[in-house]
Amino acid sequence: MENTTIENIENEIVEEFSFFDNWEDKYEYIIDFGKGLKPMDAAYKTDDNKVAGCVSQVWLHTEIKDGRIYFDADSDAIITKGLVGLLVKVLSNQKPEDVANAKLEFLDKIGMKEHLSPTRSNGLVNMIKFMKRSAERYVSGTA
Repeated sequence: MENTTIENIENEIVEEFSFFDNWEDKYEYIIDFGKGLKPMDAAYKTDDNKVAGCVSQVWLHTEIKDGRIYFDADSDAIITKGLVGLLVKVLSNQKPEDVANAKLEFLDKIGMKEHLSPTRSNGLVNMIKFMKRSAERYVSGTA
C-alpha cells in the first residue's frame, strides 16, 4: 500500500468539509472522527501521554514502526476526541520528520480555529505541539 502524504490527507479533509453547509454538520463530522478512533489501551493513559493545557483530558501515545510514526489518541470530551482524531488521521503513518515539519494548513482552510472556543483552540494547539515534539524526539534520536 502506498503511503499518502500529509498534504494529500489535508486536501481530502478540506474537500470533505466543503460538502457541509453549516457548522452544526461540521461538528457532527468531527464527532464522527472521534468515534472512529480505535479504543486506546488503558495502559497508555498515563501522565506522560497526557496533553497538558487542555481543559478536557487528552492522551496521545506515539510509536515508531518501520520508520513511520503512529499515534493512538483518546479524550473524555466528544469534540476534543474528534479534533485529535482529525490530527491522528493526518499525522499517523508518516515519517517523523514530515510530522515535525507539517504546517497543518487544513485547520485554517476548514475554518476550524475561528469556530472553536478559545479553550478548545488552545487545546488543539497543545495537541499539535505534543505530536510534533514526539516526532522531533524520533528525528533527533532522543525518543
